[in-house]
Amino acid sequence: MGILSIDFGGTQTRVAWFDSHLTMQVRKDSRTRREDGIAAVIGRIITLARDVMPEPGKDSLQAIGICAPGPQAYTGIILNASTLPGWDQIPLAKIISEALGAPAYMENDANLGALAEYHRGAAQGADPALYLTVSTGIGGGAVINGHLFTGWQGMALEPGHMKFRHPDGQFYSLEALASGTGIGRLARVRLAAYHTPSVLRALAVVDGRAVGEAAAQGDALAREVITESGEWLGWGLLSLVHLFNPRVIVMGGSVSLLGDLILAPARRILAENVIDPLFLPADLIRPAQLGDDVCLIGAAMHARAQFEAHK
Repeated sequence: MGILSIDFGGTQTRVAWFDSHLTMQVRKDSRTRREDGIAAVIGRIITLARDVMPEPGKDSLQAIGICAPGPQAYTGIILNASTLPGWDQIPLAKIISEALGAPAYMENDANLGALAEYHRGAAQGADPALYLTVSTGIGGGAVINGHLFTGWQGMALEPGHMKFRHPDGQFYSLEALASGTGIGRLARVRLAAYHTPSVLRALAVVDGRAVGEAAAQGDALAREVITESGEWLGWGLLSLVHLFNPRVIVMGGSVSLLGDLILAPARRILAENVIDPLFLPADLIRPAQLGDDVCLIGAAMHARAQFEAHK
């Protein structure tokens, strides 16, 4: 008996087959291409899933784990996912379950990332452990006393939606200031407001990836943007540190791959503003270890646990 795992996000979709020992056997991925429409995206997910499943008779499908964005992903329905505009009341788990013939269990992507990093990654042995994924958006998960913490209605944590007052006088979510989407927006604002030379001015599309690549090459304006986003990330981390007093915060997602370009200003904000240095062990912030497989692993673990609990 095997587990099918689906990691469905606003930018990328990944699927994998896990054997009975929860060892990944086959993996495939593709761009989500949400602009193609909901039906096309779901059809592509199902096709990818069938591509990784064993031939009939070789192994049977026990359960399906789905990692998805949005605070109510645990319901099996896509609701209020900021990275999937236009998706509302979409019963993704039910659709996939019926298409593939096995129970499907869905959970928020960052919660499953936290679960995977706690059991198999950078947070092993650390309690409490927080996990932040900083990519198209910003999500978070927490493991406390060895268990996933999801709050009263199953909707914790949503650190990307903490609000901060920007110098322009407006309030913005952390996601709008420090995610890949936010980095692209800040860069476009800066390009319009200043005449600083930048390689970004020659690009048709200025998004988070382009800004990160330019910053890594030493572009001054791009580095200013990444530093600003890193500082906002630091303010977000500061609130989490004061609330949870975690032993570790694992940083995942594509934006975290910028490393010290974004994490050095975040650490500086933490060090300058924390109320007590005991909140900041030397290895508090750790890079995620499971890479792009983190949510696939977490979804497989979740599906196995839920299947056993509902027997």
